[in-house]
Amino acid sequence: MEVISTFYWDNNSNLLQMKKHVLAILVLFFIGQFSLKAQRFGYVDTEYILDMLPEYKSAQKQLDLIAETWQKEAEEKKAEIDKMLKDFQAEQILMTEEMKKKKEAEIKAKEAELKEFMNKKFGYEGELFKKRQELVKPIQDKVFDACQKIAKQSALDFIFAKGGDMIMMYSNAKYDKSDEVLIELGVNVTKNKGNNSEAPKSTPGGK
Repeated sequence: MEVISTFYWDNNSNLLQMKKHVLAILVLFFIGQFSLKAQRFGYVDTEYILDMLPEYKSAQKQLDLIAETWQKEAEEKKAEIDKMLKDFQAEQILMTEEMKKKKEAEIKAKEAELKEFMNKKFGYEGELFKKRQELVKPIQDKVFDACQKIAKQSALDFIFAKGGDMIMMYSNAKYDKSDEVLIELGVNVTKNKGNNSEAPKSTPGGK
């Protein structure tokens, strides 16, 4: 999906880099302010947790289908523009200056239409962004609530998120609370975290 990926990363890579730098500064700040030896802490692997949740996989599948539909529409618009350009290049020798200007204006209008479409569908706070918020945010909120509950039950002062923008240079598995969070969310897990190829099963009642 070249059109989407190029457009998305061009508009968001700088924002993501900024977020990572800010997050790193905040982590260093808290490490400087608190003695971690005197604190109780754990961490969770958010990517692992989300991948184990059937509702997250379902939401991601819906988003992929939506994105593919809009991607196809964008490619059709791009193909139309390419054909207009090719026809113009082949025929411009026979055109008057007025005809050339008219054709060039038509091509520019189509290009502007494509750009507007990409912004509307895939841009920051565009329709795909809003759809992702609609489908994924409730799941993320459930994970957050479960993390808070595990933190209170285990008397932890901090729970760090491993995955996404958070970079952990080293982590001791004994502090990993990911499976406890999943159990709180009603997902049966095994201790072999690396083997999660089978579809997770939910327990009755979600607990």
